[in-house]
Amino acid sequence: MAGRKGGDRKKAVSQSVKAGLQFPIVRIGSFLKKGRYAQRVGSDALVYLAAVLEYLATELAGNAPNDNKKSRIVPCHLVLAIRNDEDFGNLLSGVTIAHGGVLPNIHSVLLPKRLLRRLRRWRPLSRPRRRSSPRAPRRPPPPASRVA
Repeated sequence: MAGRKGGDRKKAVSQSVKAGLQFPIVRIGSFLKKGRYAQRVGSDALVYLAAVLEYLATELAGNAPNDNKKSRIVPCHLVLAIRNDEDFGNLLSGVTIAHGGVLPNIHSVLLPKRLLRRLRRWRPLSRPRRRSSPRAPRRPPPPASRVA
């Protein structure tokens, strides 16, 4: 009987694994096809778009999940990274990201006066801060050996 036997089949490898990417190439392709952006979409375009999106996500919000003790990049991490970066902020100034939220900002008029005075006096230190606990006394250096 012609055909393959059950045990000869190779394990399927996804396009993302072949391209060495984390972003799902097939899912991006289905979004492009559903959106009717073009009649036909090439497979190379999907890989390229997935690579660009992955680069932007890692470049923008690479450390944001670690700072917020999260394991995934969510839209608010992207918004924080975009608005804090000058170049991306100019590029994406008119873009609204769904579920992104806004930058945390409190107008100075709304702050209590005690806190406002403290913020005015605050200046960054030019040198590292001293330790509050006393250090252990230093040992003198060993005597230099004299050769006659």
